[in-house]
Amino acid sequence: MFYYKVSLLKSPLGFLTYSSSIKLQNLTLINVNLRNKEVMAIVISEVSKPDFKTSEIITKTDYCFSINQYNLAKFISDYYFCSLGDALSIFTPFNKTIMIESKEIEIEQEITLSKQQQEALSFLSLNKTALLFGDTGSGKSEIYMKYFEDILKSGKRALFLMPEISLTPQMFERLKKHFCNYHDKENKDCNSVVMWHSKLTKVQKRKTLEAILSGEAKIIAGARSSLFLPINDLGIIVVDEEHDESYKASNRPRYHARDMAIYYGKLLNIPVVLGSATPSLTSYVKFPSFRLKGGFYNSKREFIFEPSTEAITPLLLEEIKNIEIKKEQAIVFIPTRAHFKYLICADCGFTYECPYCSVGMSLHHYAKALKCHYCNYSEKIASQCPKCFKNNLTSNRLGTAQAVDIFKEEFQNLTFSQFDRDTITTQSKLVKALKAFNTHEIDVLVGTHMLSKGHDYHDVTLALILGIDNVLQQSDYRAREKALSLLIQISGRSGRKKSARVVIQSFNKDFFLEYINEYEKFLDIEKVFREGLYPPYKKLCRLLFAHKNKEKSEVAMLQTLECLKLNIDYHDIKVEIVGSGSSAIEKIASKWRFQILLRSEKSTELIKLIKVCKDSSREKLCEVDMDPIEFA
Repeated sequence: MFYYKVSLLKSPLGFLTYSSSIKLQNLTLINVNLRNKEVMAIVISEVSKPDFKTSEIITKTDYCFSINQYNLAKFISDYYFCSLGDALSIFTPFNKTIMIESKEIEIEQEITLSKQQQEALSFLSLNKTALLFGDTGSGKSEIYMKYFEDILKSGKRALFLMPEISLTPQMFERLKKHFCNYHDKENKDCNSVVMWHSKLTKVQKRKTLEAILSGEAKIIAGARSSLFLPINDLGIIVVDEEHDESYKASNRPRYHARDMAIYYGKLLNIPVVLGSATPSLTSYVKFPSFRLKGGFYNSKREFIFEPSTEAITPLLLEEIKNIEIKKEQAIVFIPTRAHFKYLICADCGFTYECPYCSVGMSLHHYAKALKCHYCNYSEKIASQCPKCFKNNLTSNRLGTAQAVDIFKEEFQNLTFSQFDRDTITTQSKLVKALKAFNTHEIDVLVGTHMLSKGHDYHDVTLALILGIDNVLQQSDYRAREKALSLLIQISGRSGRKKSARVVIQSFNKDFFLEYINEYEKFLDIEKVFREGLYPPYKKLCRLLFAHKNKEKSEVAMLQTLECLKLNIDYHDIKVEIVGSGSSAIEKIASKWRFQILLRSEKSTELIKLIKVCKDSSREKLCEVDMDPIEFA
């Protein structure tokens, strides 16, 4: 009989010992019994016979993890404070029965770069990890694709990460058009370029995995989960729009895909390229960068500021009227989806809050409901205030759906379309909406942050940006960076072929006007503001405590706080407790939330301190968020 230390997938438990009548290889995927339930696990190592009774492994599978996958998972487990089983559960294993056959890619016409683009590619080739800091429309995509050509010629494969599915359709088609053989393009059976994201069906995922495992797929494009696919012979990782927050996972393991791509690149000894028109200050400071200025198009953008918040003003209506006359297109950005953000009684001030979360609910007129955007609770829209019983209910903070209604009523000859998570719920809807916009079936897109996600809008000559001050005024040390980056990204979707007007509703004209064409200048000034306080010069960690019993959550936080203070003093650990107490949003999904924010020069100091204090009695309540980007 053989005995093995195993790790259960999707489980917070530590290592367990099981027996087997046959010898197993390390990192093989197996099935075991746990509390009369069959679960999946991975063989970590063979161990000597224990002095306790063990259960026998039920079956072994034909799947296994590679040593590089295991090493990356081990790092995720240690750095982001999750079990190895939790970390391994985000990886897709290799299938040992699929034979890899190398298939040549015949590139009919290689990409030709401009002198500046060639200089950028040469710079990237000389650095293992580098930042391509290129203006919107400056040709970053052509540089990536040229780099891919070189990698494929060397017999390696390429991984192209994008923030979320909203980036994939147009770029995927460009990759497919260039890298698929002619006969493949004709019969639409090309697997040289594949796409991976959460919206794929089971059948699509199976076919994509088969192409990856067989070696047929040479370029894998997709969202952050693509990093954990079973790709051998990987030659490069490109992280496009590296500044985007959706690279950070909001559930355990709370990894950041950009940072893990950089770590994985070091493990594999391959180049990693970070790209953005508005790079994060962290990447700008940490890595060598090439500044790619200018755009493919020579058109200009005129910026007009209106001192206002989220409101459909006469100026905005006039701008859209001009679009109608000229038969051109526009995009309208509003940070809030649905109709209005909050329902309030104008007489007594009562606000409709979610009964399970300490936040106001959003109005969705078409669904005839108030919805919570945190836990998805919904209820019928009331006609009178439940507190004073009067019928004077009003709402504030304009949403995308409400804006579309207003515009449709005002401009009956134009076609308006809502572009946010309420309407773009599938990949096919995204593709359909973008195609309709680019073929002028839609005149005006009204959307949230999704508008900024790298789509190539051909004929947009007007961009209206509402509510940007709400982003700028967030209680977040990155608020200035986030607001300016968002403004640049959205305005960059206009003026591709013709000159464009960008109308910005803001009371902070001086700030935006100074840096809107000088993002590099902003980053250099922001460095001074952050130094000694915030990343990239300091490491942050947020400890989260959540429980349906408010007292239990608070007590766990206070006990951990006391433990942290004692160990900082006793062991002279270089960690500062920045603050503690209730979270900004105190309750979500019926759970009361408390937090502690820690700061240090080194992540090793944070890890050392947290390991000391994270004992079993508090472990289930304490969630560790290393390098947090969300503070509410």
